[in-house]
Amino acid sequence: MDVRRVVEIWNPGEGRAGTGYLVADRIVLTALHNVRGAGGLEVRRLDPDGHDQWADAEVLWPERGPDPQPDAALILVTGASWAPLLPGAAPVRWGRIDPAVAESRLGCLAVGFPRAEARDGVRDTKEIRGHIETLTGLKSGGDVITAYVDRVATPSKADQKSRWSGASGAALFARGRLVGVVTTDRARDYEADQLTAVSVASLAARPGFAMAVKAAGGDLVLEEVTATDADAVELRTAYDVEAPRGLHNLPDLPSRFFVGREEALASLSRALSEDSQTITQTLHGLGGVGKTTLALHYAHDHRDAYRLVWWIRADTPDLIDVGLAALAARLRGPAPTLATAQAASWAIGWLQTHPGWLLVFDNAERPEDVRAVAGQLCDAGRQLITSRCKGGWSGDPIPLPVLDADASLDLLARLTDGGDEDEARALAEDLGHLPLALEQAGAFIAQTSITIGEYREMLGQYPGDATDAAPEGSDPARTMARIWRITLDVLHKRDPRAVDLLRIAAWYAPTGIPRDLFAPLAENPVDLARLLALLANYNMITLDRSTLGVHRLVQTVARTAAEKDPHRAASLIERARGMAAVRLHDLFPSDPARNVDGWPTFRALLPHAEALLEAWRPTDDTQVTHYVINEVGLYLEGQGEVAKAIEYLNRGVGAATRVFGAEHPHTLAARNNLAAVHESAGNSRHAIALYEQVLADCAQVLGAAHPDTLRARNNLAATCESAGDSARAVSLLEQVVPERSRVLGADHPETLSSQDNLAGAYSAAGDVARAIALYKQVLADRLRVLGPDHPSTLTSLNNLAVAYRKAGDVGRSMALYEQVWDGCRRVMGSDHPQTLMARRALDSARNSNWKFRKPTD
Repeated sequence: MDVRRVVEIWNPGEGRAGTGYLVADRIVLTALHNVRGAGGLEVRRLDPDGHDQWADAEVLWPERGPDPQPDAALILVTGASWAPLLPGAAPVRWGRIDPAVAESRLGCLAVGFPRAEARDGVRDTKEIRGHIETLTGLKSGGDVITAYVDRVATPSKADQKSRWSGASGAALFARGRLVGVVTTDRARDYEADQLTAVSVASLAARPGFAMAVKAAGGDLVLEEVTATDADAVELRTAYDVEAPRGLHNLPDLPSRFFVGREEALASLSRALSEDSQTITQTLHGLGGVGKTTLALHYAHDHRDAYRLVWWIRADTPDLIDVGLAALAARLRGPAPTLATAQAASWAIGWLQTHPGWLLVFDNAERPEDVRAVAGQLCDAGRQLITSRCKGGWSGDPIPLPVLDADASLDLLARLTDGGDEDEARALAEDLGHLPLALEQAGAFIAQTSITIGEYREMLGQYPGDATDAAPEGSDPARTMARIWRITLDVLHKRDPRAVDLLRIAAWYAPTGIPRDLFAPLAENPVDLARLLALLANYNMITLDRSTLGVHRLVQTVARTAAEKDPHRAASLIERARGMAAVRLHDLFPSDPARNVDGWPTFRALLPHAEALLEAWRPTDDTQVTHYVINEVGLYLEGQGEVAKAIEYLNRGVGAATRVFGAEHPHTLAARNNLAAVHESAGNSRHAIALYEQVLADCAQVLGAAHPDTLRARNNLAATCESAGDSARAVSLLEQVVPERSRVLGADHPETLSSQDNLAGAYSAAGDVARAIALYKQVLADRLRVLGPDHPSTLTSLNNLAVAYRKAGDVGRSMALYEQVWDGCRRVMGSDHPQTLMARRALDSARNSNWKFRKPTD
């Protein structure tokens, strides 16, 4: 029997469904009662490609007449979409059972579509396997055959009066010959299964039957079915072959050590041991997370629970066919060799009729690659699928995460025979707790007799070589770089932009990456969501509502050039790095130190800017990275992280000098910002020296009245006042205030800043009354121009409070301190440095002369 010839028949006029068998490309043999009264028919077959299309058909034989007809018919498929059988399909062999056969039981089989096997609204096949008792099973001179069903499960539940309702019309085979057509179930009201069939020998004697078969290209030659038919024994069908229990082709376990997967293995065991006739379990996760290893451990541990366990590489549909063909070759033994497609079909037929097996489809790239086979194997056994793809599978796929920290440490300790625990923990973190990466690293460390710390240095300096180095004796294809290239090949074929996006994401922090950073890669938000879903579906990223994450080792590989990997060409990686910097540049809000509304965005982008700058050598800094460096430094200084701010702004000066030149305005601005953060750190003397150099260079290059020159003079004055040189501060600021008012305008924020600084200088010089008057004027102007919640307005409130306290007006001072503290909590949050300073000022108002630092520009 060839299961590709089995078809389902639908008679819409009578609302009746049945089974048929293709005896030629367009001729179907079935039961007459399936098609009686039909104005038109529809048929569809078990398509190995997973297609599910109905085609029109009509009755070909018998012609209507007064004579009683046997319960059998031939129908002609007329639909234009009907595809012929695969090339090389063996012709149908017709048979006549010899009533004089010496044996008492003759094995028989059929495949039908019983109604009870409907699943998700679609009927499924059921194998009918049994025997004919030749002394009692041939009635009416051999016209009617009685078949006893045994050795396999009957349909899962009764349908109306018969478990086999809908299977009528199935072709009945014995010794590989088509000997009859199943018509009725004799056991309608009791559990025993006896089916009757019309013999093809009687049909061949009917007028027009043989002629119709031959006209369609068939050849109806009846062969005797006897117990001594040597040819039939040699060419046994799949249904006649038994496999020795315990047959398997499992590869050996890839590693001696298996840790941290007890819970996952238990979940898999529970899923595959559930009492269900249809079990297909998918295990998905990132490449290298250990899906294949887990599947192998399950298969080895449970070999005794299955009749047969067969491992199939499922990277492509062709490899699936090769795996099935290998199963056929093992089962058929010395029988003639079949072509791959025929052998795969033979194996499917065997699996359909021999329940109790386990198939493992390892590394299936797409659900559709497995679905065509899996759909034909419902009910008979268990199917375990491993895949990097998490979507599109039936049931509930089991996600396999990376190892936890303790399991990672345990694995490294076993592989390396110990070593420094802190270094081991750090390496596990570097490798993102990915099992294959840990095994690769541990084996390399053990074989080369280096320390874990030395390997970490190699990973940092030579990430491309370290992630692509297969330890001696291991599979050279099982390295992180090579495994992920397979996934990148699939993604690039689906949408090249997905790989571009991954290369850009490789330069950011591993988690919490805002989706907005990738908007320019897509046509619109819907298109962006589709791109991200594609990457997430292959476990290359993780997604939540507004951000995404990338495994840190995926990032390392994706941003490391490799000559032989087209996805990791140096030019592509360089372009991705530049785009990562551009996107940060574009999303950074203005005025990072004072733009309170922009701080949430800065906080979200900060770890990604820091990751980019850490992976980007300072000698490679560009105009765009200089901007990122400057904004990060200013934001950190505004948040009170002055040590980190100095580090970044110092780098920014070097980048600007190299990129723009020593006297370029951007370089002078970078030097000004560096001086300001030194002043914030309390190093006023060094800040004054820097400001004096910046002021001199700005005046020479830009002119005395240029805004940048005025900014440098203002900042120098404010720092002089903080350093105790109030006279110099007053002198400088009395020059700056009118100049800024003339150049920028009286209400410009920088003009107001200079006025506020001048008031502070007056107070420091002892002229408190003049300071209070000027502070009040600046506060009124800032309230009008900037609003009550601007950080500069809150600074004016605080400075006025300090001045009132210095003048002895404690009541007004305390009232203003209360406003400052409430405002800072509301605007900046309870943990912001300026809020904490406000609280300390309020608490110590009666005991100290506390005040805010005068702001620079």
